[in-house]
Amino acid sequence: MKRKNVFLLVFVMIFAACSSDSDDGGSNQPPSDQPDVSQLTIWTGPILEFTKAAGADPTLPANQDRITDNVWITRADGGGQIFNAASETEATKETSPAGTLWARGTTANINNLTFNTFRGTLDKPKDNIGVDLVMVLVEDQIALDVKITGWTQQEQGGFIYERSTME
Repeated sequence: MKRKNVFLLVFVMIFAACSSDSDDGGSNQPPSDQPDVSQLTIWTGPILEFTKAAGADPTLPANQDRITDNVWITRADGGGQIFNAASETEATKETSPAGTLWARGTTANINNLTFNTFRGTLDKPKDNIGVDLVMVLVEDQIALDVKITGWTQQEQGGFIYERSTME
């Protein structure tokens, strides 16, 4: 009988110790899928308008918004969504553009935003023309304001957006 009690006591102690561990090590760090906004450099420089014309070759540098060495935003001629030509050859609906996170809102309110993938934030880009967005360049630790102002349909691959630049 004593052996059962000792076993039960050990089991309860192990269970309690494992249950008290938190995913973030007990700190107040943001969830792993959220950027630590206190570490981001926010670009507030002049607005740049980028246009990728319908039918333009997305592999050419002129048709990629080369924001940093790690993030080159473009869109394939077959339509779909934008992707990061620096690390992707085509868009993947669930994750593109790779190396970025998105939120509705502006960098002026960045502490209150919830970030997700591009499609997780917008669902259908064509329905979000003129919506204020924030794009985080994860590896570069940069946040910038973005507003899509044009989105071609019928598998044309064109889009226009405005974004903030480095000061």
